[in-house]
Amino acid sequence: MKSFKFLPLILVFILVFSSISAAQTPEITIWCSEKQVDILQKLGEEFKAEYGVSVNVQYVEFGSIKPNFLTAAPQGKGADIIVGAHDWVGELVINGLLEPVPPFEGQETFYSTALDAFSYGGNLYGLPYSMEAIALIYNKEYVEEPPKNMEELINIAKRIDATYKGEVRGFITSAAEFYYAAPFILGSGGYVFKETPEGLDVTDIGLASPGAIKGAELWKRLVDEGILTTGDNYEIMDSLFKEGKAAMIINGPWAVKAYKDAGIDYGVALIPDLEEGLPAKPFVGVQGFMINAKSPNKVLARDFLVNFIATKDTMHKIYLADPRLPSREDVLSLVEDDPDIVGFTQSAANGTPMPNVMEMAAVWGAMNDALNLIINGKASPEDALINAVETIKAQIGK
Repeated sequence: MKSFKFLPLILVFILVFSSISAAQTPEITIWCSEKQVDILQKLGEEFKAEYGVSVNVQYVEFGSIKPNFLTAAPQGKGADIIVGAHDWVGELVINGLLEPVPPFEGQETFYSTALDAFSYGGNLYGLPYSMEAIALIYNKEYVEEPPKNMEELINIAKRIDATYKGEVRGFITSAAEFYYAAPFILGSGGYVFKETPEGLDVTDIGLASPGAIKGAELWKRLVDEGILTTGDNYEIMDSLFKEGKAAMIINGPWAVKAYKDAGIDYGVALIPDLEEGLPAKPFVGVQGFMINAKSPNKVLARDFLVNFIATKDTMHKIYLADPRLPSREDVLSLVEDDPDIVGFTQSAANGTPMPNVMEMAAVWGAMNDALNLIINGKASPEDALINAVETIKAQIGK
């Protein structure tokens, strides 16, 4: 169904454009990475056939989209729409290069996590189409039903460790990486930057708050009780699971193809609750469409997104062309026959958007260092996290 708001705006645009040059067709340009090119070209053809507006889809290597946009957009050049990551938003908004996306029909069907990821200063600056988050992945040879809480995970892991005497690990993940420990720290009440109605307050860092310390203590418990070791890292975890020598891991959707190829009978589930009623909160990355605020075609670009791309039907087509965790709940209902997508999407829905501000760059190294100190017993969780926050603040202040 066409939106009643959409056609008049397009007609106004076309009439104005026609008065300038009747020989030219209105056109919007999209920059995207390789996997989106084919489907966006097909959707562009549908859009042109229905509305007479051309869509010029241009492939740009993913890592080059943002820097190229930062150069071209201030001059009113480059793409009218870019497809990229939500953590670009802060830098692009500060530079005045993104146009807010207005409220639109069907917005309530999008996961709040996905919308929050593209929000900045109280405005929505992108239309999300996919999410990414880690979840619990388990080998069904050893675990029939995934644990619902961490006490269950600990008991299952200890039983498997005792049964297989080191030949099979009950549970393993990357012990000194903040990305993998974050579900425990954030789920326990920690936070990176304080959320306010105006956006993230980067002067209020909650990584040494009582909740964050509680989460780090739970993480340390896994080491103290022999479930994780101080040397556990991503490569070891990934290799053991592919070899059928790990019963439970925490990893992301990028890894499952290799597990399928290895013949592992696996399942995907939520990371267990930290305690009753306290869900784990993994970081969530979101991909979406952003509008060039300096574009002469931004009105048309906005309507193309919110009244054509944002629909359930179009979002489903994008999913079928490039299966990633959908940003719309009703699209998930169309693909619920894929248990991997369902499991990872539910985990993302529980999660926390990775902060979309440049100050996040100061967090990773400081928190990885803190986790190293914690798991190796060189500092208490409280002292290590306090030191990490001081380091982050010093880096941000430079």
